[in-house]
Formats: sequence, C-alpha cells, structure tokens
Amino acid sequence: MQDGKNVVAIVQARMGSTRLPGKVAKNLVGKPMLARLIERLKEAEQVDQIVIATSNKEADDQVVEIAESEEVSYYRGSEKDVLSRYLEAANKFKADIVVRITGDCPLIDPITIDKAALEFLSSKAEYLRINVNDIGYPRGLDAEIFSLKTLLKVEESVIKEEENKDNHYREHVTFYINKYPDEFKFRAYQPPEELRRNYRLCVDEEADFNLIEEIYKRLYREDRIIDILDVIDLLDNNPDLAQINYQVEQKKY
Repeated sequence: MQDGKNVVAIVQARMGSTRLPGKVAKNLVGKPMLARLIERLKEAEQVDQIVIATSNKEADDQVVEIAESEEVSYYRGSEKDVLSRYLEAANKFKADIVVRITGDCPLIDPITIDKAALEFLSSKAEYLRINVNDIGYPRGLDAEIFSLKTLLKVEESVIKEEENKDNHYREHVTFYINKYPDEFKFRAYQPPEELRRNYRLCVDEEADFNLIEEIYKRLYREDRIIDILDVIDLLDNNPDLAQINYQVEQKKY
C-alpha cells in the first residue's frame, strides 16, 4: 500500500471472446493462459490485491475456477456493462487506485506495472495509460491506471450521455476517457528504448496464441517468470517469430 492507497489490479476476463472463444483458459505450457497472467502480476510490488472481474454467465464459472486455483479474488457482474462490473469490483475490494488489465495479456510485465503505478501515484494524473502505439511498448504490456474517483466521474458522465445510447461507454471501461481526454488529467507512460517495439504480445486470435505459446516453450522456467527483455531479445533475433501474428489487426472500438 503506497501512501495509504489500496492499489487493486482488476483483470477483466471471460470465456466468450468473439474472435477466440475460451482463450483465457487455453493451455499455455501446463496452465491456463489467465493463470500465467496472474502469476506474472503477483510479482508486481505496487499491487496490493489482484481481482479477476468476470461475468455472471455460467460459462464463466471456469474463469472463477482459475482465480480460485491461483488464490486470487474474483468478482462476477454484468457481461456487457463492464464499466459497472469494474465499479462494483472496485467498491467491493475497497480500491483507491485501479490498475486495469485485460485477460489476454499473458506476458504482462510486473516491472512496467510497478514503474507506471509509481509515476501515477507521484503525479496529479486522474488517468495514466501505458502507451502501446507504434512508438510505444509492445501491445500486450498495456495497462491503465486510475483512481476510484476517476471511475465514478466516468460513470457520472456516461449517465448524462445515456441518451446517446453509445454502449461503447459501458462495454469499454475507459472509452469515455479516451474519447474526451481534455476532461481528465491524462498521462501517457512511455517505454525506455529497450522496450520500444511494435510487437503483438496480446491474444486476440489463434495466430497470437501460437506466438505466445512458442515464446513460452522457448523461455519459460518453473522457478521464475519470463523476463520481458528476454522476449524482446528472442523476437529481435528471430524475426520469423514476430511474423506469426503480423497480419492480426487490433480490434477497433
């Protein structure tokens, strides 16, 4: 707990992915992909608690089982209204600061999470985003950090705009913030040069998973998590690997 602030990583995960159903439970060298994400996130020293936020659908019982097997907390809420799911989870676990992570990032980097969290806590920002565009971190190392107050501010603003019937505001937790950045104290967290790469390390489609699986097969050891610098080195020296998922396009809102 930093400066008395309870920092809670809330990981949204469900079985019903449209492009790769059940991806969070896919076997990644002996464990579900979501479990691999959790074991990496446990190494983040600035994170006080990990909560898996999933839906009330029966299919997502499997997500709860993964959370329980990894001994982390979980919250079940609306499948489509992810904004309310986050708010309810943040309130239940008394989060002052939320680190938002999606369940399709099995190479999330705890060191980057720690550094970004410390920058957020030392700044006056209401929202911090780890930058993963062409000159940022590899996609899949991204996270967003904001206070509970910011989340409540988003909810209030979205309620006022409900007449627009823009379900993107509720389906995508921070869509409103990114659409109206001038309404928030907005900060982008940039990578050091050694991590400035345009690689895809998230899992949206089968090709993405194939790359992640190959990385894990080559680098994973039971006594430690994979160092993200080793991943960068592997891809830099084996450009054929990065080509496995080069055709996958990031889903737009």
